Amino acid sequence: MTAIDRVIVTGGAGYIGSHTCKELASAGIEPIVYDNLLYGHRHNVKWGPLVVGDILDHEQLAMAFKKYRPQACIHFAALAYVGESVERPSAYYRTNVTGTLTLLSEMLRADVRTIVFSSTCATYGVPDVLPIVETTLQNPINPYGASKLMVERILADYRTAYGLRYACLRYFNACGADLDAELREEHDPETHLIPRCLMAVAGRIPKVDIYGDDYPTPDGTCVRDYIHVTDLARGHVAALSELAREDLALRLNLGTGQGFSIRQILAGIEAMTGRPVPHEFQPRRAGDPPSLLADVGEAKRRIGFVAKHSDLETILRTAWRQYRVD
Repeated sequence: MTAIDRVIVTGGAGYIGSHTCKELASAGIEPIVYDNLLYGHRHNVKWGPLVVGDILDHEQLAMAFKKYRPQACIHFAALAYVGESVERPSAYYRTNVTGTLTLLSEMLRADVRTIVFSSTCATYGVPDVLPIVETTLQNPINPYGASKLMVERILADYRTAYGLRYACLRYFNACGADLDAELREEHDPETHLIPRCLMAVAGRIPKVDIYGDDYPTPDGTCVRDYIHVTDLARGHVAALSELAREDLALRLNLGTGQGFSIRQILAGIEAMTGRPVPHEFQPRRAGDPPSLLADVGEAKRRIGFVAKHSDLETILRTAWRQYRVD
């Protein structure tokens, strides 16, 4: 395959997508952002052109591929709220599955056969054994995870039928913000733990609800594998580079292999800010596993991926910039 110098990035105006566009540009690859701006932000598009369009729109996708002639696609565009997926499964299957089929159709018409797909550890459901390896049984417990797993299967079938090169990147808890403060996390609604804790410290919300303090973990709260968004972005560029070198189908976890509990997050924020995090413990939520940790050995072997910025201090410091009040 010839060198990749231009890539369509669906959902490239969003949180992880925009950070990945910055990393692409740093690697000499022009990102063409394709985003409907429902959750993405126009001001995040700084390193290449923006095409405003939906991944369900055949004509707009066809125009983007014809005009810019990319050699590959990085596919972030999706609905991604677990709770909402339970309440509105039709929207999730339509956007995440049918939207991907629409994208793949236009990719093939444009003879683009390389794709990096934003998957998730939610495809595993509640694993029996930790850490989670790529061969762990995938048994999602919500429509969001199920929709992502369906796309993974579609990509495998498209490889058999159409010679697609692909990487499914199953990542864990994305967090933090751009090291240079050019980008930040801007979800509406914001459901992620770390920004909600910081919002509570800054007085933007009254408190944070913590679901469960009686888990079989060292301090009773859930343990999760938190990976800095810049590390995630680097992982996408590394996977793309590997696909450019070799005809592969990759399925990789992107995490750190190290977990932090919710109480550790709270303590880290209080130490950094010098302020307590207003919070209240609530009963456990159904389906929340006590711990989720990635085995990242395969990502290191296949694409040379090692998280460099995912220590708790860097995660919290870069996330705090947008909320900080002196």
